[in-house]
Amino acid sequence: RMLTGTPSVIAQVFLLLSIVLVIAIAVIQINQQQILSPGLKYGIVLDAGSSRTTVYVYEWPAEKENDTGVVSQTFKCNVKGPGISSYESNPGALAKPFDECLNKVKEKIPVQLHKNTSVYLGATAGMRLLRLQNETAANEVLASIQSYFRAQPFEFRGAQIITGPEEGVYGWITANYLMGNFLERNLWRTWVHPYRKETMGALDLGGASTQISFIPEDSEENFNGTLQVKLYGYNYNVYTHSFQCYGRDEAEKRLLALLLQKSNTSSNVDNPCYPQNYNTALTMKYFSGSLCTQSVRPANYYQSQLVNFHGTGDPGLCQEMVSLLFNFTACRGRGDCPFNEIQQPKVKGNFVAFSGFYYTINALNLSGHFSLADFNSSMWFFCSQSWAQLQFMLPKFEEIYARSYCFSANFIYYLLVHGYHFDAETWPQIRFQKEVGNSSIGWSLGYMLSLTNMIPAEGKLIQLPLKPSLFAGLLVFLTATALLCVLFLVYLCVVSRNRKNINRVEHVFIPE
Repeated sequence: RMLTGTPSVIAQVFLLLSIVLVIAIAVIQINQQQILSPGLKYGIVLDAGSSRTTVYVYEWPAEKENDTGVVSQTFKCNVKGPGISSYESNPGALAKPFDECLNKVKEKIPVQLHKNTSVYLGATAGMRLLRLQNETAANEVLASIQSYFRAQPFEFRGAQIITGPEEGVYGWITANYLMGNFLERNLWRTWVHPYRKETMGALDLGGASTQISFIPEDSEENFNGTLQVKLYGYNYNVYTHSFQCYGRDEAEKRLLALLLQKSNTSSNVDNPCYPQNYNTALTMKYFSGSLCTQSVRPANYYQSQLVNFHGTGDPGLCQEMVSLLFNFTACRGRGDCPFNEIQQPKVKGNFVAFSGFYYTINALNLSGHFSLADFNSSMWFFCSQSWAQLQFMLPKFEEIYARSYCFSANFIYYLLVHGYHFDAETWPQIRFQKEVGNSSIGWSLGYMLSLTNMIPAEGKLIQLPLKPSLFAGLLVFLTATALLCVLFLVYLCVVSRNRKNINRVEHVFIPE
């Protein structure tokens, strides 16, 4: 028989309400999850860097065109040979090396989707330099790429040279997107803006340029390099700067040109950054032919003349020479100006350092976060090794990279500490990382997300009636209420039954 009486009726009503609300919330959650997926969509980005071209294939569920947080990298392929800017004198030879990677890409993407798969090519600092040096040659290189891709089965969206600030901001978008700083899944498997989550700064070291991008402490203060980025209905004021000629390869060419300038002879030059007993002969064109080394080009410059460089493995002298690549005096001690008269806000928060930063750190046998003291001791130890010893120390031994790691490490030290003003306290906030999950950190993913509008500026799709924490709290509260009501009703049942038993016993013992 149903329990009557005010307390039990109230308890029953609460129990019923709690159950109905829990079911309603569960139904909302199930409906939020798309059960049927109409397959996958693909996008291809070619990162045409100064030293090489890398092909990336991205995929995402087709129904999530604008509710992103779901793009992942499924394939990556390095095109054999140098970067596209090296083909300035023979643009026709550019297409052949692409074939191998593109044939693999065609296998990765279902044939019926080829014609709807967009291909984007973005060229960075190598091509920016070539365009400054020889615009006609740069245009011929791009035209050669255009004609190659027009013959491919994909939807080619053009080859363009991206600017330094674009490269910086796209890298920043990629890093924060992959780290889940723009969107995260809540309890309901719905994408929401993360609560109080800070974005990370991005440090990118390429072959011809290097980029720093972060949100400054006072994001309202307008620095020259601040760009406003709107993602998912949120505004981000990102400071970004790209230093042309401060990429790893171009910086090293500048060092070699400087060593030659300071040397007594023009045929044999000591290089304190090369390992002890390492010798190599390089043509003048290799290091003095670049736009970045124009100012230190010798008067008697013959492109094909050979210069013998002899490694002395001297960490102290190497550091001294590397410091000359930066113009620290131009700032005259101003705090917001690290070098080359560029204004930069104070670095703030956590940073992720990728590309060339990661590869150099990896060669020093370091990874992730570590102290500045650890970095210095590893660098000093590495730079003191002879060429013969290095061959046993490196996980992967390739001469052109192995000989340069000591220089790269010193260059990174000067760039980060004296250039960007990281110190012993803020250095551990830098995480040296190559990828998140299987996706590489670089500008290419951010570039594709921006060009396909897969990061909407409006946040309509991810507005929820309740904050995730409130949703979760409600669920816990309603479940607890239901449980309490059940316990209370059980208690009332027991009390009622005991009362009946007592009445029955009293009735039996009433004297006639």
